[in-house]
Amino acid sequence: MVKRKSFFPRRVVIQMLVAPVIIIVCALMYMFMIHSTANMPVVFTIARGDTVSGVAGRLMDEKLIDSEQTFKMAVRMNGGTIQSGQYDIPSGASVWTIADMFVNGRVASTTIVIPEGLTIKQVKKLLLQASNLTGAVECEKGNYAPVCKLTDGQIFPDTYTVAKGTKRLAVLELARKKMESVTDGLKKNARKLPRPLKNWNDVLTLASIVQKETPQVREMPIVASVYLNRLNKGMRLQADPTVVYALTDGLGDMQGEPLLRGHLKIDSPYNTYRNAGLPPAPIANVGQDAIRAVLKPADTNYLFFVADGRGGHKFAKDYQTHQKNHADWREIKKSRK
Repeated sequence: MVKRKSFFPRRVVIQMLVAPVIIIVCALMYMFMIHSTANMPVVFTIARGDTVSGVAGRLMDEKLIDSEQTFKMAVRMNGGTIQSGQYDIPSGASVWTIADMFVNGRVASTTIVIPEGLTIKQVKKLLLQASNLTGAVECEKGNYAPVCKLTDGQIFPDTYTVAKGTKRLAVLELARKKMESVTDGLKKNARKLPRPLKNWNDVLTLASIVQKETPQVREMPIVASVYLNRLNKGMRLQADPTVVYALTDGLGDMQGEPLLRGHLKIDSPYNTYRNAGLPPAPIANVGQDAIRAVLKPADTNYLFFVADGRGGHKFAKDYQTHQKNHADWREIKKSRK
């Protein structure tokens, strides 16, 4: 019996079957992954408790999608649950991109830089100026959490990346915990404190003075050695930053006003011109370099230092040399004026 040849070759039949599938797949890819009605970047917030249907409706209202059902399907395909937070939806974002962001919690982030040497008051002011954060910097009455009673030396200056809309108190708590972690590590390695320091409060207090005196990491161990030498000789520290701290009620910034000779007489336990020894507590928040400088100071006989006009300092072992260095600094200031 002779087999009848098929009117369509097998290859043609396969192509006829596959072609519609390819067209459907391409259409779906375009609809989900390429097509977009987001004409400009938009900040979109999902609150806790918001439903997928509710979010889909808002996306439609803001013309970020053109089909609620397509968005819901994309959410289901990505996992089915959306996460609260603030999102930066870019221009041209597809339904799939938006759903993926919401399901995986790819919230918009912001970077907060807390510089070394700031006081708690200055840090709180900085956080209040950060528009991407929310909430107050002070706790409600009756809240006794550690973050509610911060003192200088308890937060770690660093760069923190957090979600937009993060509460300011949460950032302070993050910095507080980071300081705890950093100091725990440093304490383990500090088997013996340099004389005459007795405890960790002494270390942080002296480190805060060093931090305020010089921004140069290479100078910090030398500055630390000056103050340790003075302490061991029973000399007063006579550190200007401690006077500024006392004058400004813990702000730590003269806000453009000069420090005058008369200011050195202020009656305060923080005034190291009037009081022997260290102040009672740190006068700023310090980084690791300043702490390490105190734990491992340079081996010097220096007792004095003064600015050199180039961002650093001139150091001296005796008062006569210090007077000459001070005169040089006065001439530099006079020439600048």
